[in-house]
Amino acid sequence: MYNIIIKETKGIKKKDILTLYEANHWSSAHKPDALYNALMNSDSLVSAWDGSVLVGLGNAITDGHLVVYYPHLLVLPDYQGQGIGKRIMEVFHEKYAGFHQQILVADGKAINFYRQCGFEPAGDNQAMWIYQGEDY
Repeated sequence: MYNIIIKETKGIKKKDILTLYEANHWSSAHKPDALYNALMNSDSLVSAWDGSVLVGLGNAITDGHLVVYYPHLLVLPDYQGQGIGKRIMEVFHEKYAGFHQQILVADGKAINFYRQCGFEPAGDNQAMWIYQGEDY
């Protein structure tokens, strides 16, 4: 078991972020400046650390009153399955507890993970996007 520290912070180095995204094969790693700026301008950025190693992070964007959206949640592959992502989501749930909607888009293995975090399918709605990545 690792000694993981979860904290809300914006002081993360770009190279640490890129290491995390590349390890998870996220195409946004191919746009490092845009990725970094997006994360640093999020309403909330929660990170998980094993010493000086960034092992996970999630971000939230919101209108500040009714709706919060969680676009990213990643954990280094070697650290997955240990509750790190769930702990990051708990920070968000606490911070945005009174919001009318907490929204995310999940696919693949992430669907069951997010159900364990209290999310459920949004009725007959379907997530839609215009996507510039190449990983789908």
